[in-house]
Amino acid sequence: MTSNTTPSPDAVAFADRIGELVASMRSAEAELGAVLVEIEQRGVMELFGYRSAARLLEHLADMPKPAAERLIKRARLVNPGRNLDGSPIPALAPATGAAARAGRLSNPMIDVITSVLAQVPPEHCVSAEANLLAFAEEAGHKQVAALGARILAHLVPDGDEPDDTEPVVPTRELFLRRKRTGIWELSGRFDDETGARAHALLDSLAERRTGDEGPDFRTTPQRYGDAFSDAVDLALNSPELPMQAGERAHVMVAVSLEDLKSGVGKATLGDTGTMTAAEARVHACDAMIIPAVLGDKSEPLNLGRLRRLISAGLRRALFLRDRGCAFPGCHRPPRHCQGHHIRHWADGGPTDLTNLVLMCAHHHRLLHRSGWEVRIATDGLPEFLPPAFIDRRRKPRRNNLHEPLPFTA
Repeated sequence: MTSNTTPSPDAVAFADRIGELVASMRSAEAELGAVLVEIEQRGVMELFGYRSAARLLEHLADMPKPAAERLIKRARLVNPGRNLDGSPIPALAPATGAAARAGRLSNPMIDVITSVLAQVPPEHCVSAEANLLAFAEEAGHKQVAALGARILAHLVPDGDEPDDTEPVVPTRELFLRRKRTGIWELSGRFDDETGARAHALLDSLAERRTGDEGPDFRTTPQRYGDAFSDAVDLALNSPELPMQAGERAHVMVAVSLEDLKSGVGKATLGDTGTMTAAEARVHACDAMIIPAVLGDKSEPLNLGRLRRLISAGLRRALFLRDRGCAFPGCHRPPRHCQGHHIRHWADGGPTDLTNLVLMCAHHHRLLHRSGWEVRIATDGLPEFLPPAFIDRRRKPRRNNLHEPLPFTA
């Protein structure tokens, strides 16, 4: 699907100004750290009478001591120092320090890079830092952390200890009620094991979203609500889900062909609920919601089938090609994703690999309503064009988080 959303000149100007101010803040904080390291080396007590540079910064900047200590600890890793005898101590990440002083790196990014370099063998530090910084130019700190994990797995291989838990007697009750407003209420009681597993599942799905669409401002309850919705999608997509009346569990949505094409209007959800036509358009791509497309006289024009849009074989091909959500910066694996039609099937788009991309529910919805666009590049892989307020050049971006196939084509 191609979006015609164009950012206003005000939005572009605000985004540019925010970028300038953020770079200035980062540069100033990095310079401050370098100054404090120099003060430490010359003697905080001798110069100011304070026992530590953190105490000095706490009073000069009205900053909490823990924050001051974090700033100085970070600065020590990216700036050279001196031993008591005057001999130099090289910085762990000198190139990272230079990039930080230029305002190009956030604190989380600096922390990720220095954390990786602290574990890399000394003879590989320079090349590892160069690779991490090169990736940091177009990626967020979580993507760089994933690259760092791969570097460490290659240079410092280590194994995880097996997890062994003891089962307990289950006590499980669940109440799900639909109110007249269309809002559903959920409550229940679970044994410790079930509660712990549910918490682990929702906690992993409720992580703040990363990627190039901007920060995640959802509250904690909102994140866990979205996580529960994602968990339901995972269960509905499971091939082991029991049958109901000879079919896999599903929800029927009735929508007019005109509303489905335009994305404007209402659709009937199940027996009593409703959803917007825009949401029906999203689910019509690939989900356990079956679209019943109606004509002008409410006659059924097309009743979708569970495998009508994306077959099992085609889904496996998508899994192999995209390796997970293809949106830049998203870590969601294939089992959390849906197949998105680049040209919507309601507009005549074919259901084949050249017109499909794997996306998680959040980024699938984002693509349907934002200025992001997706296309299949000449090498057969999906790439995304950001809105102009993120990048005026609209330089194509890809997701480099997912592990590539263990062989080359």
